This record gives sequence, structure tokens and C-alpha cells, in this order.
Amino acid sequence: MIKLKIITPLGLYKEGEVEAVHVTTVDGETTILSNHMPIVAMLKTCKCTLSEHKEQKDYALAGGLLQFADNEMRILTDAVEGREEIDIERAKRAKERAEARLKKQDSRTNIKRAEVALAKAINRIHVYNG
Repeated sequence: MIKLKIITPLGLYKEGEVEAVHVTTVDGETTILSNHMPIVAMLKTCKCTLSEHKEQKDYALAGGLLQFADNEMRILTDAVEGREEIDIERAKRAKERAEARLKKQDSRTNIKRAEVALAKAINRIHVYNG
């Protein structure tokens, strides 16, 4: 088992034991199981799948940092939402706003910020839809 903590700027989001953690790092997708070699990795905005008690639960991660050693994992992220916490209509509106900002591309548009907002909205929609 892996002792997991997911931490946001607001504090501890989730703590418990899981069998496996599947995420996307900047180097690609990975699944961490018990007794995995120590790892520190930057996370992309991605779906995080936790295997808990033979059941899989999905979360939308807004990127972050993963650290694993001695069957203890910490995920530090700016934001995380479980599938049941996602407001799908809000996510769709955020996607539309980000796409509109990217289309407009005037001198006041922060392109990188719009791209990040779009990636987060798409990720939340993807996690919600399973």
C-alpha cells in the first residue's frame, strides 16, 4: 500500500492508503505501485486515478509535483477536484471563454494564461465524463 497525501495551497485535500496512482508527468504517463523506486516528478494538468480498495477514483489535477519514497507519496498541486466535485457546466463555460480569448489574440490577451485555462477546463470535462 502507498500512504498518499494530496496537498493544495488551502491545505490537506486527501490522505489515505491506495494501491496505485496513475498520473501524467512532463515525461509521460506513469503508474506508481508499492515499492516503486523513489521518484520526484513534475505533473502536467491531468487526470489522476487512484486505486483504492479495488475501486478506481478519478481526480482532475492542475499540475504540480509528485514525490514518492518508501511507499509514501505526496502530491502538491494548485488545485484538485474529484469527479463528483466538478461543476460540468462551469467547466464548459470556462472552456468556451478560454477558446474565445485564444481566437481573439489581441495585445491585451495573455496567451499562456488562456492556454492553461483551456487545458484545465478540458481536463475537468475529461475527468467528469470518465
